[in-house]
Amino acid sequence: MSGGHDFDVDAGRAADPLFHGKTRITIRLDDVVLDWFRARAAKAGRGNYQTLINTALREYMRQQQEPLEEMLRRVLREELGRAAAGMGAEGGESSPGDERGDD
Repeated sequence: MSGGHDFDVDAGRAADPLFHGKTRITIRLDDVVLDWFRARAAKAGRGNYQTLINTALREYMRQQQEPLEEMLRRVLREELGRAAAGMGAEGGESSPGDERGDD
């Protein structure tokens, strides 16, 4: 078949430059899921259900990554717990920040 066009080039990619960074795919979603996103888009009166699905997926991705503050708090709790356990074994020395009654 010779029509001068190579259909294998960028197969599956959207050719429209307005959608740079996006890939056209075919996906099967439950009817109830699709209806929910379509209803949300209609209620908002702007955007479309595909944008809402993309936003929901991006939010899921973000939630899967531990935020920096959460990670720092976890590491500090672990390290302070180890330090406290070590202090108890050494006879209960106090640290410079301990509150003491100065009566």
